[in-house]
Amino acid sequence: MILVNTDYIEGKKFEMIGLVRGSTIQTKHIGKDIGASLKTLVGGELKSYTQMMNEARDIATARMVDEATRLGADAVVNVRFATSSVMQNAAEVMAYGTAVRFI
Repeated sequence: MILVNTDYIEGKKFEMIGLVRGSTIQTKHIGKDIGASLKTLVGGELKSYTQMMNEARDIATARMVDEATRLGADAVVNVRFATSSVMQNAAEVMAYGTAVRFI
């Protein structure tokens, strides 16, 4: 599956199938939250949260690709990511784009 954040793929002609998306909501356990809270006092990267968001993007992307595959897509163009806070210490990550089939 080809994933691009452009609206074209060099050398490929395609027809649009439709919007595909994948999402997940992630949180860290209370021990990680306490550690991250203490880290905000001294500054620096919150590595457990960076890891959490990287994992969430991977999960959301895989779910988007699964949906595109079910639709018979060869690629997803205009891939984008969106995040939002669902509740304290929980974030949603969504991956979305347009599924296309090569012609």
